[in-house]
Amino acid sequence: MTRAPFEYVVLRAVPRVDRGECINVGVMVYSQHRGFLAARWHVDPDRLRMLAPDVDVAAVEAALEAIDATCLGEGPAAALAIGPRFRWLAAPRSTVVQPGVIHAGLTEDPGAELSRLFERLVTVQG
Repeated sequence: MTRAPFEYVVLRAVPRVDRGECINVGVMVYSQHRGFLAARWHVDPDRLRMLAPDVDVAAVEAALEAIDATCLGEGPAAALAIGPRFRWLAAPRSTVVQPGVIHAGLTEDPGAELSRLFERLVTVQG
């Protein structure tokens, strides 16, 4: 299989937007060439509460579930093709879950790339 371009963003939980502190909670990968758009996420409530003891963890998870749904073509952006859906999800916003900057690369398997990036950028290596 040949390598194809892909783009990704890190999804960050920002429990207090006014402070700007964040924790990586997910990754979203898009490959136009492969027709792929998916996200993978995990919220560690204890880590999140270190930034904001009163954070609404359920709200963070609900925002991430909405991103999942949008990747699958559900919700308000359902009528959009996957490229515009990715752009909509990757657009800067001031909410409890924010996308980072868009990065690009080449991959043979966007699904495997999603797993690799998730392990590298979201899980706590200890």
